[in-house]
Amino acid sequence: MSTTAKTPRILHLSLVVGGGLYDRAGGKLGRVDDLIVRLGEEGYPPVAGLLATVAGRQVFVPASQLDELDEGRTTLRAAQLDLREFERRPQEVLLKKDVLDRQLINVDGARLVRSNEIELARLDGWYRVVGVDVGPRGLVRRLLPRALAGAVDTGGFLDWASVEPFTGHVPSVRLRVPHPKLARLHPAQLADLVEAASHREGEEIIDAVGDNPELEADVFEELETRHQVEFAEDRSDEEVAELLARMESDDAADLVAGLPEERQAAVLRLLPTIQRRRVRTLLGYDPATAGGLMSSDFVCVYAQATQAEVLERVRSSRSSADTLAWVFVMNEHKRARSPAFHSAFASRPISRRSHV
Repeated sequence: MSTTAKTPRILHLSLVVGGGLYDRAGGKLGRVDDLIVRLGEEGYPPVAGLLATVAGRQVFVPASQLDELDEGRTTLRAAQLDLREFERRPQEVLLKKDVLDRQLINVDGARLVRSNEIELARLDGWYRVVGVDVGPRGLVRRLLPRALAGAVDTGGFLDWASVEPFTGHVPSVRLRVPHPKLARLHPAQLADLVEAASHREGEEIIDAVGDNPELEADVFEELETRHQVEFAEDRSDEEVAELLARMESDDAADLVAGLPEERQAAVLRLLPTIQRRRVRTLLGYDPATAGGLMSSDFVCVYAQATQAEVLERVRSSRSSADTLAWVFVMNEHKRARSPAFHSAFASRPISRRSHV
């Protein structure tokens, strides 16, 4: 005998909030104002409690006192209600105040979306946030009278597993790194999100990758120069130099060139010697010329070098993997011969990480 798993009923936040708060005997105690969830854990965030107005006073009702959440009606387990005030705990957010009508990151689509509705369901014995509605139906439901709003079905449902909310505006929450969802994105995708977001949201994304210095540098390399400068200008000279030291020299030069002139020299002095020399070399070129578009990192060997010597030169190079895709050849007078050849003899790029 086969059994079919029952699909959990979806509850719309907009119809839960504003509904009545009742005791088990059916007596009305007040009104539900908001639901509280705790972020930062894997899976669907559980409802940790709710805010309600009782006798003209806003109070906190912990999850342990809740019996049933429903659209228009929430029931308590006990007849008595603890009238203590709400104090945020770490990682707690208010769904209506902090998440509804705000931008979110759709991690799977690597784009920003707006939360027009928040969807809940009872899973694993408790009510949890299971997704958001990013389509027009969620917005329409909230505009209609409550008696009609329940007839509007879920529209553009986005599973919470692929959603990352912005929480920089919430005093008790910070988007912490490493974060599993953001870790799925390529630096170029993260940079696109930073550029599409507001400045505060962009800072939040960059802060979220800041504990991984190499990833942070990769994201900055993908940003347009004006955005590089925008998110670097509030940092100290030492912090900017640390960032530049991890970036490719051509991208680092673009960022330095965008800094105010009075800061450029100070930042350059703080760079490691090799990176400082490379960046200064690139800054000597006009940005529109070929030299300004190229990196000063390259690998060059004598024309008489054997294959083994070339491979060893590539392995020992400190240049980036992209730079190592080409090896330049010079004669005994250290003049470049034409043409250069593609590393691994045009079959595949060679990098220090390659097993050759």
